[in-house]
Amino acid sequence: MYRITKEFHFSASHQLIHLPAEHQCHRMHGHNYIVVVELAGAELNADGFVRDYHELGPLKSYIDDTFDHRHLNDVLDVPTTAENMARHFYDWCKARWPETAAVKVSETPKTWAEYRP
Repeated sequence: MYRITKEFHFSASHQLIHLPAEHQCHRMHGHNYIVVVELAGAELNADGFVRDYHELGPLKSYIDDTFDHRHLNDVLDVPTTAENMARHFYDWCKARWPETAAVKVSETPKTWAEYRP
């Protein structure tokens, strides 16, 4: 199996308002997010790629236009956890690129959430 990944960055605020008021994540705060999309295939295309990285440009546009410097509670209809964001980006990518295998989201240099069916 061949696997490729590409990394995208954005900054945004959010609140996990479903948590108790005394929980630090209940308060509005922000992160410098990293999103890593992974594509996989048993075969390569005629150019020798799983998919040309350039074809992933729409994900950058989507992130920049919809998520960057936004309040994520205004963007997503689910709690804005890294886990839910990984699933959201996975579904968005899978609808465009069938080779999508997983998406990882980081909120801090030491934390990652991944969605992989």
